Amino acid sequence: MVETVFKTLKTERAWRTMFETRQDAEQAIGHYIDGFYNPVRRHSALDFTSPAQFEKMAAN
Repeated sequence: MVETVFKTLKTERAWRTMFETRQDAEQAIGHYIDGFYNPVRRHSALDFTSPAQFEKMAAN
C-alpha cells in the first residue's frame, strides 16, 4: 500500500514539476499529501471511503 502512495505521489506531483528549491518541492509535496491524496481519495483499507468521510463517521 505504501508503494502505491509513493508511486501516485511521484506520478501526479514530483515527476511533472521542476522545483527551484528543495523547500519548494517539500512544500508542494506536503500540500499534495494534506490537500488531495488523504482527504479526497477513497481507500480500500477504509472500505472505499475517503479518510475525511471515515473521520466524520467515526466522530458520530
